[in-house]
Amino acid sequence: MRYFKLLDDMELRNRWLPDEPTDAQGREIDDIWQFREGGAVQINERLRIPIGHPGKILDYSTTSVGGAPVVHRRVASVFTELAPDEVQLIPVEVDGHSEPYFILVATRTIRCIDDQESAEVLYWRPEDGRPEKTGRYRSVMGMRIDTAKVGDAKVFRPWGWNVVLIVSEDLKEALERSGATGMAFREVTGPSEVSPEERAHNSKLRELYERSTTPREAFWRTLGTMDDNFVIPIVVGGGWPARSEIWRVIHRPDGRTLFVTDGLSNFFADKAEPSIGFGLELALETDEPVENVAKSWQQLLLERIANELVGHEHLREPARTGILSMEVDGERMPEPLLTKDGRVGVLLGMDTPTLPGHFTMPDGQVRLVTVKTLMPRELTYLLEHGREELLHRFNQSHPGHLSKAWRQAVV
Repeated sequence: MRYFKLLDDMELRNRWLPDEPTDAQGREIDDIWQFREGGAVQINERLRIPIGHPGKILDYSTTSVGGAPVVHRRVASVFTELAPDEVQLIPVEVDGHSEPYFILVATRTIRCIDDQESAEVLYWRPEDGRPEKTGRYRSVMGMRIDTAKVGDAKVFRPWGWNVVLIVSEDLKEALERSGATGMAFREVTGPSEVSPEERAHNSKLRELYERSTTPREAFWRTLGTMDDNFVIPIVVGGGWPARSEIWRVIHRPDGRTLFVTDGLSNFFADKAEPSIGFGLELALETDEPVENVAKSWQQLLLERIANELVGHEHLREPARTGILSMEVDGERMPEPLLTKDGRVGVLLGMDTPTLPGHFTMPDGQVRLVTVKTLMPRELTYLLEHGREELLHRFNQSHPGHLSKAWRQAVV
């Protein structure tokens, strides 16, 4: 029997994007990940699905963070016909739509991932500092499963890597015949995707990746408590050194929140040799309340600054070695920060006694570049008079490097 990953087809243009389920009053439920745990769930109230981004309505899609499958009745009927004892269908009301929708829950978990035939598997280790995850998969690429361990199952989640929903070939074909939209399939049976040479190269890249990420994560944990529930889908590709964009949130003393890039100091994947990449990571700290870190203006601002540095070498060098002022797009930024041109000014590299200026990696020193938001009057003052007096005034308040949207200008 052949098996396939059932995926949300993110390549569809102008499609809708469902948000996380809420209760009838619009409050996000406590555990948004329970629907993909591979077991039945207990829900005692009617749920709603907000639409985070309107667009083409799909019969199959997943929520933005928790990954809960949201399915139309035509998809639900296929599962209830072919796998009635392996799924749970939870009715939901999708905002703005009267058609019947459900959250699809696979109620079986099977330990079946074939480590040898999969392109790459990584495990959580004791030294990673996550004892509750030790021994489980940290990453699975090019997944292959051992069908001898699956039996006659038609839909399930693989043990240790429950981000994946797997369906049998006959279920896949029935879903395709239904004409339902939004689905993509990727086979997880058959020959491995990689040759022995590719496997050796991937092993080298993995070693280099661990050489970069393990000591950097250890450093992050010296700064405060890592928010391990903060999840932004990792962007693969682009101009970051190891071709993956990762973000971290660290909770600091006195209610402060620290947003950091996590990968600008990775090795360069195209060279496949040890390095510290661009030699820097960005850090934006605030003491203002942050309700939703993934959708916060602070996170969005950090992403825009990182994109500017990745795309422009002439900006990276002064950011790595000194102080740099710049402006970025102000869309969806707080109004007090906006210039008359709708942009936001920032100052990069301001020293502060509450954060180290550098940290050590196996292949060199990495600069931790602070991000300080500027009020429009401060940006004008900096452009007209330089930054020395502005820095002096910032340093009169402790800690002056904090980024805030609601404060008085110092000039």
